[in-house]
Amino acid sequence: MTTTLVIANKLYSSWSMRPWLLLKENGIPFEEVLIPLHRPETAEAIRRHSPAGKVPILIDGEITVWDSLAIFEYAAERWPQAHVWPRDAAARALARSISAEMHSGFMGLRRTYPMNLGKHFAYDARDGEAVRDAARIEEIWTDARSRHGAEGPFLFGAFTAADAMYAPAVTRLDTYGLPVGPVARAYMDAVLALPSFREWREAALRESWVLEHNELDAPVLANHRREAGTLG
Repeated sequence: MTTTLVIANKLYSSWSMRPWLLLKENGIPFEEVLIPLHRPETAEAIRRHSPAGKVPILIDGEITVWDSLAIFEYAAERWPQAHVWPRDAAARALARSISAEMHSGFMGLRRTYPMNLGKHFAYDARDGEAVRDAARIEEIWTDARSRHGAEGPFLFGAFTAADAMYAPAVTRLDTYGLPVGPVARAYMDAVLALPSFREWREAALRESWVLEHNELDAPVLANHRREAGTLG
């Protein structure tokens, strides 16, 4: 049975990154279909895979699952040997709760600091809601690490779906240089060092597409795509 994950631009698509990292970190083989966003053919191309018209989409034989959290729950059932959620019931409940909180919240951070793996910007506290979102995210990380993170560098020790959900937030705080404490910084460094994340980011830097609304008019400290030779 062939498993396929339909995603969008790796440079910008935070939702696509989440299940991609989870599958990679658990050694679950899949084929990848990448559909660039905001092009004339994008909507039709995505709807050929899912009636919701959004990515990511997991296609496992005759079964189609869309939405990151739904994909995580399907993966936990489909590949029970995978470490999708923590084994401990209390840790699993917390992991699901904070994953749902990320899924439905933090709109200020998303609007103000869009995911962009190609650049590093100078920090600018331009939006109070975004700053409060970042503080809440750091609180979540610190709490999970203190309660359940003793056996590894991630929120619940080993990498789980909760880490996949927060990986785009890691990139946002890193890309825009938002200030964080040592616990959050160590956690961010662990996520950024993941082989799966490094693979994703290297592919992202090779992309030629540019989404203007993800390219902020702000001081740029580093342009990684230019350094990688992908921009003229």
